[in-house]
Amino acid sequence: MPMRLSDLSACFEGVIPSIIATASADGMPNISYLSHVVRVDEEHVALSNQFFAKTAANVRANPHVTLILVDGFTGDQYLLDIGFVRSVDAGPLFERIALQLKASSAQVGMSEVMRLRSADIFRVHGIEKVPSPVETTQAHAVRAAVSLPALSEAVRTIERQAEADEIIDSLLSGVRQVLGYQNALVLIRDGHRGSLATTGSIGYERSGLGSEVAGGEGMIGAAAASGQTIKVSDMSRVRRFGEAISQDEEAQENTTRIVAFPELPGAMSQIAVPMAARGVVVGVLFIESPQRLAFREEDEAALAILAGQAAVALTVSEGEAASIEPARSAPRPVSGTTGREIRVTHHRADDSIFIDNTYIVKGVAGALLRLMVEWHRGDGRIEFTNREMRLAIGGRMPEIKDNLETRLLLLRRRLEEKQAPIRLVRAGRGRVRLEADGPLVLREPGE
Repeated sequence: MPMRLSDLSACFEGVIPSIIATASADGMPNISYLSHVVRVDEEHVALSNQFFAKTAANVRANPHVTLILVDGFTGDQYLLDIGFVRSVDAGPLFERIALQLKASSAQVGMSEVMRLRSADIFRVHGIEKVPSPVETTQAHAVRAAVSLPALSEAVRTIERQAEADEIIDSLLSGVRQVLGYQNALVLIRDGHRGSLATTGSIGYERSGLGSEVAGGEGMIGAAAASGQTIKVSDMSRVRRFGEAISQDEEAQENTTRIVAFPELPGAMSQIAVPMAARGVVVGVLFIESPQRLAFREEDEAALAILAGQAAVALTVSEGEAASIEPARSAPRPVSGTTGREIRVTHHRADDSIFIDNTYIVKGVAGALLRLMVEWHRGDGRIEFTNREMRLAIGGRMPEIKDNLETRLLLLRRRLEEKQAPIRLVRAGRGRVRLEADGPLVLREPGE
């Protein structure tokens, strides 16, 4: 059977650069390396055009071109006889290639240099495997195919969850059990601050809960902004994403408001999958692996299914929690009021919260804790609903519409991780209870 482009999926991962061979009108040959080759369909490929003026001129003068692709798993080489069809500098295909190029080049600080001029589309007339004098490995055959029954069960498990923490934990569990990836993060979008905050993680020495990525920054920010999956299959060719983010140690959080982004030493592959429901991105599922070419096409599809189901479940959970009416509980003291005084310091500039000089969280999550402490000090209540907090905080933050549940989850997990003398406990659907080891004192900076 003749070879198909879909048989060469490992050749389009960019681990080993492809080579394009052209000739001028008078027959003078020219060879250039390509950063990106994309399979458009079974008959066409698209090549990134960034710098190659000579190659572009040759293609216009002589549209018969040879492309060399290399399988990143096995080292097998393939010659493709291709013919120029057209160039595109706008549209979905161009945007997809430009986005991938920008995300990967940003890793080495060259996003402003390696701008995509056009995506040149070629028709593939023939594919020929280059005979090898040595036996090549079949490493890509070692991994088993994605189990559809296991994937289906993971989707149903996510669908059954009602609370944000259960949904996120089920998503991460599915990533590990169905696909075998050990290092993953869930980052939830914060429209108010224009960032994404780590709300769940597995496999890292340091959880990174509360660490943030600015909107549009790196792979994660680009995936959130575009709604498209972005991956890098060989990190030895680019600088790791985490190096573009402050790697302050946890000990510095006493004086700073930065949580260190979790790090996998020796990561070779990374993928950022948008979590979207009805076209709205609520977060990003980010996974990395110490293996090159860790994410196959079927893995990407499975991750997109899991991430999409989690996004839908989070949206439904948020809507249900927001509909619960406030129920005024009888004033009760926060547990442990006979203990030492607990100082809660709130910085209005970014809504950051420090408890006894230890940084906890900022943004909406910080504003929520300040609100609950204020209410408790005002009327003695210790239980609060998502609905009343949404209504109260919306006056100062009109951008707040969704994901209040995930902000409460982040707050609760940060309090637990920092072993703070204040705790946030679920008290029913859409309802939380404030607990503390002593009387609470709310302060502004300098007091």
